[in-house]
Amino acid sequence: MSTLVALPEPIGLSIREQVRGRAALLATWLLLARYRHRPGRLASRLAARARHRAPATAQQARHAQAVITTLSLRCGSGRGCLPRSIATALACRALYRTWPTWRVGMRYPPLMSHAWVQADGQPVGEDPEVIAAYTPTFTVAPEGA
Repeated sequence: MSTLVALPEPIGLSIREQVRGRAALLATWLLLARYRHRPGRLASRLAARARHRAPATAQQARHAQAVITTLSLRCGSGRGCLPRSIATALACRALYRTWPTWRVGMRYPPLMSHAWVQADGQPVGEDPEVIAAYTPTFTVAPEGA
């Protein structure tokens, strides 16, 4: 479950951002359709896409997330943390040829899961205090990070 409570403010997008953002969203939905119930496989597929990529900066990751939440209401909603995090990572790859750290974590009590991206050691678009309550179970970092 995500901590967002309202849709993020949409931003103006160039044609390049629209095309690459939609490609990232399409890739996200294809990955989720195939690997949603196999998180280990999903993480390995994302790790393959993170190879040979430099770490994303916080500014790049924030912009990629803004592109994704502008293009997809579902990713911008409070319950779209998994597709939003995957699409943000793929958008960073498509727009900047970089990769943020993608994470999925669990917390208890109550039992909850959450997915997010991090750049420069901080969660992007998330409250760091809330994220601190989650224990990461899957992490896909850029090569060499």
